[in-house]
Parts: sequence; C-alpha cells; structure tokens
Amino acid sequence: MTQTAIAPYGSWKSPITSDAIVSGSVGLGGAMRDGDYLYWSEARPSEKGRTTVVRRAADGTVADVVPQPFNVRTRAHEYGGGAWAVFDGVVYFANFADQRLYRQQVGGEPEPLTPEGDRRFADIRLDRARNRLICACEDHTVEGEAKAYIAAISLDGSQTVAVLAEGSDFHTSPTLSPDGSQLAWITWQHPHLPWDETQLWLADVTDDDSLANARQIAGAAEESIFQPQWSPSGQLYFVSDSTDWWNIYRWNADGEPTALCSMDAEFGLPQWVFGMSTYGFASGDRAICAYTQEGLWTLASLDLTDGKLTPFDLPYSTLSGIFVDNICALFIGGSATAPSELVYFDFDTCKAESLKRSTELAIAEGYLSAPESVEFPTTEGTAYGLLYRPKNQDFEAPTDEKPPLKVKIHGGPTAQTSSSLSLGIQYWTSRGFAVLDVNYGGSTGYGRKYRRRLDFSWGIVDVDDCVNGAQYLVDQGIVDGDRLTIEGGSAGGYTTLAALTFKDTFKAGASRYGVSELEALARDTHKFESRYLDRLIGPYPEKKDVYEERSPLHAVDQLNCPVIFFQGLEDKIVPPNQAEMMVDALKTKGIPVAYVAFEGEQHGFRQSENIKRSLDGEFYFYSRIFGFEPAEAITPVEIANLNT
Repeated sequence: MTQTAIAPYGSWKSPITSDAIVSGSVGLGGAMRDGDYLYWSEARPSEKGRTTVVRRAADGTVADVVPQPFNVRTRAHEYGGGAWAVFDGVVYFANFADQRLYRQQVGGEPEPLTPEGDRRFADIRLDRARNRLICACEDHTVEGEAKAYIAAISLDGSQTVAVLAEGSDFHTSPTLSPDGSQLAWITWQHPHLPWDETQLWLADVTDDDSLANARQIAGAAEESIFQPQWSPSGQLYFVSDSTDWWNIYRWNADGEPTALCSMDAEFGLPQWVFGMSTYGFASGDRAICAYTQEGLWTLASLDLTDGKLTPFDLPYSTLSGIFVDNICALFIGGSATAPSELVYFDFDTCKAESLKRSTELAIAEGYLSAPESVEFPTTEGTAYGLLYRPKNQDFEAPTDEKPPLKVKIHGGPTAQTSSSLSLGIQYWTSRGFAVLDVNYGGSTGYGRKYRRRLDFSWGIVDVDDCVNGAQYLVDQGIVDGDRLTIEGGSAGGYTTLAALTFKDTFKAGASRYGVSELEALARDTHKFESRYLDRLIGPYPEKKDVYEERSPLHAVDQLNCPVIFFQGLEDKIVPPNQAEMMVDALKTKGIPVAYVAFEGEQHGFRQSENIKRSLDGEFYFYSRIFGFEPAEAITPVEIANLNT
C-alpha cells in the first residue's frame, strides 16, 4: 500500500495534466444510423478544432468521411449545431470556411449544393419525393441584415436556394411528415429567445413544391416549444413547457394537444444550438426519450398509447444527442466517473455498447472526485450545485489546512451544469482545490419558474447564489474562506466579474470571454442574442441606467482582487474589447491582472494548445496570488501589477 504524502493544497502532483486532457480528446456530436452504417461527428482539438463526420461499418471499422480541409460546422446563430445529416449513403454538411452546403458520396469528393454568399444552413432534412433538402437558413447576403427562413435546396446541381417559409425573426426545426405532405417548424420573434416563447407551425406541401395553409398549431404566450417530430405512423409530437416543465405532447388536429406523460421533469432543453434532440420513435406507438430531474438524466421507454414511462437502468447521469429508429438508440452518455461516450443502445435487449469515448485517458479512481449534490439557502429560497472535494490518492493536506475553492459558473446563463466526468474539473480537485459547480437561479433543469428567477435580475440573483454557495461551504467548514475563487465563460464570465466587483467574497477570479460592459453587449452582438438582455436586464436604451449600474467596467473602483482574462480574438458573440476594456481599467488601477488572447479562436476554445494554455494559465495565476508552488513546471503568464 502506497503511503500518502503530506503537502499543501494546490501543490499536489496530478496525472491529470493539461497535455493529457487535450491529447487524443474529441468533442462528440450527434449520431445517426443509415442502413448498415453508423455515423457521428468529432470535433478534434488536435486538428485546430476541425469537426469531421466518421462512419462505422458493421464489422466495426471506423473511418473519416469528410476529408480535410473541410470543417463540418455552421455559423447559424453563431453557436451552430445541426450542421450535417446522412441519407441513403450520402452525407450533407455545412462547411465552416465558406458556409456552403455540400454533398458527398462516401469515398467521393464533396460538391457544393449552394452558391457562394453568406448564407448559413442547419437542421438538414431530405425531401426524397422532390429531390431536395429542407433546412433552416440564416441569410446574410444583404448587408446589415440577417434574414431567417425555411429553405429548400435543390439536389439537381443548380445550386438553387428557395424560400419555403418566412416572416419571423427566427425559423428552426423543419420536420417533414412521413408521406411528405406536411411540414412543421418552429419560429420566434424578438425580444424572445427560444426558451421563452416560440410557435409551432404546420403547412401543407403543394403540387408545385411550395407551402400552403400555414397555421400556428401550438405556442402561446410564455410557452416554449422544442423538437417537433413525426412518428412513423404520421402523428406530430413536440415538447412544451406550458405547465412549467418541458413535457412531451401529441398534436391533435381536432382538439387540444395531448400530454403523454405529465411530470415535474424536463424532456426538453434550451435551444442554444440547432439539431438538439431528447427523444425519437422506435415505432408508431413507442418512443425512447431522455429527461432530467434534480440535475440527473434518465433514458426511458414511453408508451405512446397510454403514456407509461419505463426507465432503463443505465450508468449514465447525462444524456444528449438522442437518435432513435426501429433498431437502436444512439446517444452521448456520461457519468461522474467515466468520460462521455457515444453509445449504441439496443432498447429491446437493454444492451449498451460504447462506440467512441471522448478521451482514452485512463485515470485511476483514486484521483477522481465524485460530485455531491448540494442545496443551499440563498436570497430567494434555495439554489443548487455540485460539490467536488479535493482528491488525490498520493497526497493529503496538513490537518490544520482547508482547501481553496473554485466556484465554477456555467454559461448561457440559460443552461445548466453537468454531472458527467469533467477532466477540466478533475484537473483542479486532483491538485487540491474544491470545486462548486453552481446551478444558480436562471438555470435549466428545475422548471420554468426557476428559469424565470433571473428575469430582469442578471447580475443580482446569479451573483447572490454563487456568493451564498461559497459562503455555505465556508460555514460548513469545508473550504478556506480566505482562498475563494470564481471562474466562468461567456455569461458565466459576466457573473464572475460582477461577483468580483460588487461583492467582496472572492479573493481572485478568471473570466473566459466574459462580458464586462452590458451596453457594449447590447449594441454589438449577433442577431440571435441581440435582444437577450431585454429579459435579463431590461429593454435598451430605456433601461440604460440599469445597464450602467450592473456593468463591472463602470464600477471597477469596487474591484480590489486579482483577475485573469482569456479571450478569443475572433469572437463575434462577446468581442475582445469586452475583456480589453476591463484589463486596461485594472492595469490603471494597479490591481494584479493578466490577459491571455488567442488568435484564430472564436467563442470558446477549440484548439488543443489554447485549451491547455487556459487551464495551466489560470492555475499558475492562482499559485502566484495565493503563494503555493505547483508540482509541475508551467509556462508563466505575465501578470501586471503583481509586485506593486
């Protein structure tokens, strides 16, 4: 038995290095079955973040389908998603460099299906009867305008893009009935986001291939519709939160929609990206679906005749990218102790097979910290989070020392934490940090009322919940109150900066492409989120004073602790000036501050060297601030004002 060494928190040597994390890791995307083949997408940090589609044959052979330099990624809504599909052995995909749609016979060369010009495509469907694709399109060909519509793309080689449905600010999720006679889709209008209020439309497909009799069939005020889909028997289903929780409904042409299984659980998700899926059909009277309760996901069989829900006993606490046909279910599953993986699930035999893991890095259990669900009192009732305690089988801390805490803030802010194994979190816990991953008010997974806690209160409710979560752990004697840090990306970066500015709980922090000046975000962001702040803060410029009050940049005189910033220089969602204005202000004030900028990165880091640098850079920053010595050599980060 190996004896553990006594060493201060933060100085523990860990096998979970940044090199190990990025080496061979892939981001797994959605999967499909087509004939005897299985297809899925892989985002590869080792290839500068390129995404490709791979195919697995019946004999287990796996090979790339889309060759370099093609990058399967759409910029629709900037966040993308739904960038590829495969039908009858042909792969259709959006290419990142030019945003054109391509068609590729397996083994052949990709050929463009759409003309040059700034159009962005997603949610690709095949209309076999009319030899065309149907998809969502975000059209930027007119300068200064981003027009959205449902498009038809001819497959005759003419590169024709025809408008099928338009008239709303956003159009997504086209779905064609099995006989091709009807098309359903989702729309919404500014200032709403798709988790606020959407409409479900249905139209007849005419003999001249256009649409007729378009009518709204679901989606009232304050109702979010998600994933319309036709069953093999020709019935239309969708997910709605009309009763506070996202549940599955069947549309009835002659009456109100029928709720299949009403329960306090979420069968839907906030539609940040295209192509999201939580259910599919095994037959005309059976669906395979995923739902979440209290932060944990479950896969189940749903009887469409009587609404009976039968959960499967599977070792996954997170589920995404659900694809179902009459043979199998494919999904990405994760747990607290194993990396996420692409799973082939035979729902009749209940046998699950792992097709691809997100990483092949093998970590002994003695280095892995399992999450503990925590509820803690906050300004308005209760908030939630996942606590990871320090764990390293080779080390323990002196008995009189408590660990530093890293409060981790998810983005969105309309999103939620994941209980799936995160090597990024284990990087910290295996070195001696505790981590609290917070589901603050506004997070999903707890019903619409909990989401609505953040209405007009961004920068208040989320900050209070993060502060109260950290203080709860201090009061419980779990962490060191003098070494509390906070970190987040995007919207989580804003919460981080707001907490550091307007509260004095945290002693240091890290912002990844975070918002520091709310007015700049309201004036200078992309169409999808351009009215997001109307609900989170208030309409602009009418509430200009509130935007100023809650902007960390305008209250930098209140910020008195060190901060490190990481920023992609091609970010169109939160432009670099958001970080740079804050860095300049802190430098002028004399606060220790570091700025690490990445060429070629957009919103979120996809390149392996940048992922590595951001992990190690933040850890190095805290080592200098709190005075502990990392076990490994780390390339230093330049910290202004450190010795002043």
